[in-house]
Amino acid sequence: MNSKINYMETYEQWLNDDFFDKDIRKELSLLTDVKEIEDRFYKNLDFGTGGLRGIMGAGTNRMNKYTVGKATKGLGKFLLSTYGQELCKKRGVVIGYDTRNNSKYFSTVAADILTGMGIKVYLHAEARPTPQLSFSVKILKALAGIVITASHNPKEYNGYKVYDEFGCQLVPQQAKQVIEYVNSVEDYHCINFVGNNDLLEMVEVTDNFVAAVMKQSRYKNNEAKSKLKIIYTPLHGTGYIPVIKTLNMDGFTQIKSVKEQTIADGNFPTVVSPNPEDRRALELGIMQAKENDADIVLGTDPDSDRVGIAVKKSKGEYQLMTGNQVGALLMKFILEHTNVEAYDNPAIVKTVVTSELGADIARQYGINVFSTLTGFKFIGEKITQFEKAQMNDNKAQNYDFLFGYEESYGYLAGTHARDKDAVVSSLLICEMAAEAKEKGITLLDEMNNIYKKFGYYRDDLDSFTLKGKDGIEKIASMMEKLRTTKYIFEESEKIIDFSNPVKAEEGFGNLPTSNVLKYILKDGSWVAIRPSGTEPKIKIYYSIKEINQNMAERKLEKIKKVIYTKLELN
Repeated sequence: MNSKINYMETYEQWLNDDFFDKDIRKELSLLTDVKEIEDRFYKNLDFGTGGLRGIMGAGTNRMNKYTVGKATKGLGKFLLSTYGQELCKKRGVVIGYDTRNNSKYFSTVAADILTGMGIKVYLHAEARPTPQLSFSVKILKALAGIVITASHNPKEYNGYKVYDEFGCQLVPQQAKQVIEYVNSVEDYHCINFVGNNDLLEMVEVTDNFVAAVMKQSRYKNNEAKSKLKIIYTPLHGTGYIPVIKTLNMDGFTQIKSVKEQTIADGNFPTVVSPNPEDRRALELGIMQAKENDADIVLGTDPDSDRVGIAVKKSKGEYQLMTGNQVGALLMKFILEHTNVEAYDNPAIVKTVVTSELGADIARQYGINVFSTLTGFKFIGEKITQFEKAQMNDNKAQNYDFLFGYEESYGYLAGTHARDKDAVVSSLLICEMAAEAKEKGITLLDEMNNIYKKFGYYRDDLDSFTLKGKDGIEKIASMMEKLRTTKYIFEESEKIIDFSNPVKAEEGFGNLPTSNVLKYILKDGSWVAIRPSGTEPKIKIYYSIKEINQNMAERKLEKIKKVIYTKLELN
């Protein structure tokens, strides 16, 4: 009862207070569904370890001018308290944004608030990839970065991510400090939305970014590159300019874009979801590939940090490849074209929900393998730790970063960014496809050769959306139910609960706690279950290791049945 009074009181407050813009109050005045009002006002949109992410609209639990304002005011207070006014005015904050609806608007809101607090702001002049924001923070020597994006989420969403001075998205121990300042902003009325243009500088660093990406080029056979036929789609996002520039500069000449999808449009009109993980996202690209007998189709998400691919099987037939498969292929390609002996302590980094296949390849080369929690920020954190150790001559922590990747189509070679980068990934994917074509094979053939050597891996992901307050409560109940059940699988060898400190001898160690359960089976297969950190979803990851595909498919089906029954997902 109290909860209902509170959210209705807050709703009435927003509706009748002329501090809030007319369009916000008009939107609220049209609401008639009490459940909708509850969902908009039953809580504040959480500024968590991943920043903000939510549906756009009026309300405390929505992405809008005021929730963005609260986050920015809190960040500004943190920066001033940590670094002081003089340094904040000198080094400042870089702000970037993608092509989503309201992304540019929210970036200007954030810029006005920070400059109004006496903090220098470098604002990207155009919508550009998230990894370019990470790169910008480093080259401009800023104290922090902000990017307005909801990555691959549906069109209703937007988000707000914060980066540290190394260009890495805040990890939990850093975010905790910022969250305290954000939560201290209890009244929206204390936010000053009027900026100081003397502290605002528009920046364009795409050419610098592309030059940094080009340093990761591994394959120098320009004749082979000129023969590769590529279809590329940015899915209405930010990837078009940097990806095309990079591929052209690297010697690829036969590139065709999906014209309808090169148009920046936050409504994403040609796709159900602008997510390269969604099989439907590359449909138009594959249709165009069939018409042109292309070798490969590339699709990057709206903020161009993820990339998905489809590879020609035969004339007119194309096969999509998973993030785990592409990660393994990139691992092999990079190591084959790297003088590993030139490094004292080469290392790769993956997440705990990513297949072990790429890691197995790395180990064969004698490369150190690190596993982190889900989220590329933890991979970025490792890169920073490695570099700090080198600067401090700390030999115990001194590693040379070669490659980082996660199953959700995110990869990074090089240290120009501290986030996954679809631009450098597109470059390397096309280079390895060109090399394969020169050998008379495809990336599918390369994949099968890896399976013959390391065993067959069948990876899959189930994602169940449970919206609203009830959905969040149900997800929490599911995780609790799993934790109170000792064994789900008869063949389970061990269960790792990442909500407790993980022991080093379990192969991880020094990881922050996280709401993740991982079931490792005796044959090396595993299942991991976690709620999404950015959406009302529960995600179930499967990695099945078997002798061949048929056996793996049967085993996957059996394991899924057990999970669905236990969580009542049938």
